[in-house]
Amino acid sequence: MKKTEFKIKLKGLTNVELEELLLDNSNNLSKLKMNHKTAELENPIELRDIRRNIARINTELRAREIQQVNK
Repeated sequence: MKKTEFKIKLKGLTNVELEELLLDNSNNLSKLKMNHKTAELENPIELRDIRRNIARINTELRAREIQQVNK
């Protein structure tokens, strides 16, 4: 998924859905890291993409938190 598509998708999700997505991505990253250490990954760039998606999710959650405080 492209970066802009992912950001648009994040805006449409609730906080609970974002936290679930964050947990799924974190678990997926852990599994991929373990697989990468034991065997060669088919696409090692996937590690970077998942890491960046986790950062995007955290950024969206933080932006919402700040927005709630400012209201």
